[in-house]
Amino acid sequence: MNEIHPVDVPMLDVESLAWEKQDGLLPAVVQDADNHRVLMLGYMSREALTRTLELRQVTFFSRSKQRLWTKGESSGHVLALVDIAADCDNDTLLVRARPQGPACHLGTASCFPTAPGDVFADLDALIARRAIELPAGSYTTKLFESGIKRIAQKVGEEGLETALAALVEADNALLGESADLLYHLIVLLRARGLGLDAVKRTLADRGSR
Repeated sequence: MNEIHPVDVPMLDVESLAWEKQDGLLPAVVQDADNHRVLMLGYMSREALTRTLELRQVTFFSRSKQRLWTKGESSGHVLALVDIAADCDNDTLLVRARPQGPACHLGTASCFPTAPGDVFADLDALIARRAIELPAGSYTTKLFESGIKRIAQKVGEEGLETALAALVEADNALLGESADLLYHLIVLLRARGLGLDAVKRTLADRGSR
């Protein structure tokens, strides 16, 4: 489970939204801020949106219960707000959040079973949790406890094995070695207090040159 960290949510002009189009409710698409998976669809009233911005926990207007409903108010599986934006017509909201547990009442990550996500972001988040929790018996825990020098050595070994596989092995072997390399590289980044987002920003900066 990701930790909830306070964030500065960009201001949204609540009154500028097209509330009159749908009887005072706007559809709100919720997306995982880290892996970009669509999690669920809900509806927000002015009051629900205001409470979402104040609490920084996603709150809807429940059409069945006819009241405000903060996601996870019973289960604890809240959606920690990262940011929120309106579409070009000001009648639909995109809510980016960090789920603190399954988003679906059926216990799945998303209410849309086939919704795609970023596997690297999921792996990065898992390794980040391992770095904090250090569960017994985990290979990742063993790596973190071995120290950064050993982790760096593993990255070097996996890099060499990947290069050799590219030269003399079949595609499936190359893919397997590439997966091992990427996993150990993410562990190395986390051992230095970094994550894939930092790498993505570096790549984005290079692309703008």
